[in-house]
Amino acid sequence: MEGRTKKTIKKVALYAILIILALIWIVPMFTLAATAIKSKAEFYGGGGLFSLPKHIAWDNFINAITKGRLFTYMKNDLIVSCLKVPLGIFVEALAAFALTRLNIRYKTGLFIFFLIGMMLPMQTALVPINVIFSKLGLLNSYFGLFYVYVGFGISFGILILRGFFNGIPKELDEAAYIDGCNKWQLFYRIIFPVAKPAVATLIITDFLSTWNEYLLASVIINDNRKKTVPVGIMTFVGEHGTDYGYLCAGVLISVIPVLIVYLVFQRYFVEGMAGAVKG
Repeated sequence: MEGRTKKTIKKVALYAILIILALIWIVPMFTLAATAIKSKAEFYGGGGLFSLPKHIAWDNFINAITKGRLFTYMKNDLIVSCLKVPLGIFVEALAAFALTRLNIRYKTGLFIFFLIGMMLPMQTALVPINVIFSKLGLLNSYFGLFYVYVGFGISFGILILRGFFNGIPKELDEAAYIDGCNKWQLFYRIIFPVAKPAVATLIITDFLSTWNEYLLASVIINDNRKKTVPVGIMTFVGEHGTDYGYLCAGVLISVIPVLIVYLVFQRYFVEGMAGAVKG
């Protein structure tokens, strides 16, 4: 009886902690949505952050798209993200395959060299990037932004994929070689398909980080027609004052592509992270 009581107390405590954590995540999203449907007058009229408006201000969403040019910023972000994420993952997978499957020297040293990229803060590279890109004519270009994103993201991708590739049994390699596969066929027919959970995990995390990146985009892109979503949304405040309903409406719309990517690949997310850690 005493043991059952202890289990019940532990279960209640666990659910209480989970409910508190859920509220911590849900409350900001609720306030964001509630603010997005309020007019400017209603927002400054003394209502609380958690209060719902009497009349839904759909104009906030329309203004975010038309006056704020949000669809232009989303298009630019999609171009950069759809270039960076697949190519970045492909390069990272090739590097991870070489570190785990090919007979090359100094594998550990090479892996550490790749990881150094995660230890260097990107803020230290802002001035050199600006100077070099200015001389090469890469400022205000999709390629300039995409190139930097691949460089800064490659370390994390190699870390995840190397761990997952290490967990794939080497017996698969031997069976593939017996069936006549060469190393390239082993990579794209065996190893890469088996690593689908890790790839899906990287698609989610990489797309999210690329879509929401602000610092590098604000340095490289100054042309308003080529700004990505984070940089473009910052113009809402400068151009249109402090209309928080209008600003929050733009944020809500910009979340849609990230949500779609997550819903498509989320079933592989936990498995991919677990496999990478085990490796």
